[in-house]
Amino acid sequence: MPSARPRVLFVSDLAYPAKGRRYCDEDIALTSRLREEFDIAVCHPLDAAALMTGFDAVVVRNSGPVLHHQAAYDAFRERALAEGVRVYNQLSGKGDMAGKGYLPELTAAGFPVIPTVDRAEDLHLLPEADTYVVKPRQGADSIGLEFVPRERLAGLVFGDVLVQPRIEFRYEVSFYFVDRTLQYALYAPDPERRWALEPYEPTDEDREFARRFVEWNDITYGIQRVDACRAPGGELLLVELEDLNPYLSLDVLSPEARDSFVARMKTSLRALIAQETV
Repeated sequence: MPSARPRVLFVSDLAYPAKGRRYCDEDIALTSRLREEFDIAVCHPLDAAALMTGFDAVVVRNSGPVLHHQAAYDAFRERALAEGVRVYNQLSGKGDMAGKGYLPELTAAGFPVIPTVDRAEDLHLLPEADTYVVKPRQGADSIGLEFVPRERLAGLVFGDVLVQPRIEFRYEVSFYFVDRTLQYALYAPDPERRWALEPYEPTDEDREFARRFVEWNDITYGIQRVDACRAPGGELLLVELEDLNPYLSLDVLSPEARDSFVARMKTSLRALIAQETV
């Protein structure tokens, strides 16, 4: 007899060699919990477009940087939008899902982000620094990132790159949201060990900082990770708004916090599936 439970295609690259992270462990554990309420099939991102028909939703999780399979991801995205496939996260995101062009946009709008420009004529708007960070607009996992001394800025070729001052931050902290509700926060006390994470108790000011970016983004159903750094002056500055396939570091959480996150994700996914239009 056919199952009446929702059918979910879970997209993950279980073999991707992420630095400091175990994609396969996290997604195996997460699918085992989602299977309590959904019929789950797991596939590689290269197979998603061909397999997604007949599922109630497609969950894109630890699938690696899409720049490694950009053509396949673009084909998946185009087909999903054309056919009204329910994708989690929703494909309307304005953060890393659409490239890092949001960083200069948010800078110009006065948001608390690491100052970022994408045009030579705007370089004068950046704070003075000895070293600057040059990163691809479509970058991920620090791929293509370069540190450039001030005297080399004049020779940069713009178009596909962003420029930021290099900030000697105190630590990085990440805020993890399901839909628009903060679930937990983690931080890396040692700036040299990005993925050596510990639980972090955010202040009300921290929560408002992170919530501001989630409210700016155009995702109703999905998981977002707001990555920030604690600047030398004590303020938080946005590093990136990861709204495509943020690694969740679920192994760092207490069993109670992990259960709470999974329960909230199930609720969110059921709500997405219940929508008549996406």
